[in-house]
Amino acid sequence: MTINLGKLKKIDNLRTIWENEQTDFSKWLSKEENLELLSEEIGINLSLQETEARTGSFYIDILANEVETGKKVVIENQLEKTNHDHLGKIITYASGYEAEYIIWIVKDFREEHKQALDWLNENTNEKINFFGIKMELWQIDSSKYAPKFNIVSQPNQWSKALRGSKKSSTLSEVGVKQINFIEEFRSYCTENDSSLQVGKAQNSTPSYYTIGIGMSEGWVAVKLNTGKNILKVDFYFVDKEYYSIIKQEFKSKIESFFNNKVVFDDMEKYKGAVISTSTRFKIDNQAQWKSYFEWIRTNAEIMQKQIPNLIKNAKEFLTTTA
Repeated sequence: MTINLGKLKKIDNLRTIWENEQTDFSKWLSKEENLELLSEEIGINLSLQETEARTGSFYIDILANEVETGKKVVIENQLEKTNHDHLGKIITYASGYEAEYIIWIVKDFREEHKQALDWLNENTNEKINFFGIKMELWQIDSSKYAPKFNIVSQPNQWSKALRGSKKSSTLSEVGVKQINFIEEFRSYCTENDSSLQVGKAQNSTPSYYTIGIGMSEGWVAVKLNTGKNILKVDFYFVDKEYYSIIKQEFKSKIESFFNNKVVFDDMEKYKGAVISTSTRFKIDNQAQWKSYFEWIRTNAEIMQKQIPNLIKNAKEFLTTTA
């Protein structure tokens, strides 16, 4: 048996694809599917707010939001090696918009600039998070180029969570357990070839963990209510339009997916809505974590597969009734 494998090679010149940072790279990155790639890598569900957003006399390449919380995200792009000018800019931009996530995407990092980001992550509070990302292009033989976000510097989740314990030891201890639970779940999904797009746990929201589904209408979320010992898997709808149609036309179908153990929450005071299922759990019972992971995976994969199909049906329903 002959096995033919291609040769993987790295494309060193990013300007082969993106000639200009602003008109080419920022425009490419601001598209939904490409922000989704970045979201998956860093574990933050990003939503574009504006390109070339102004702060004082400067313009931010990309201003985004963390979808679940609305926290500001500043993204600065540089298709060259890092320099002092851009390091100063990302701090200026972050302060101008009171951003809690600062993402610096570059061709390559000088060691002193990586050290600077590491230092900022170590010495700022748990609300401020710096990401240094090296942008890469790869190709197999003569195939299309494939983008790769390579994280060089990121928040130290553990040290920040533990440092926060000086203010509230009970809360931070729970937060560390929740982060550890989600990180173990990530490993479980990888080892068991799950279809879930599992990113990294964030200490800013350790009890609420999102899983992308590749569409902007909503996402899957895992909630760890350690106070009431309840584990939930949600499908969050960004607005009520498709949710209302699905509840009206396909409620019994969704109930069949989860053996009638499902709740429809209209969230009247909010723009969005939620479909959820839940079970009992104790985060301290580590011997049962694997069974919890199996429960999350089963229900999250159902939501990931079935509800987007129902959203498509809802769109068709709107078209035919218009």
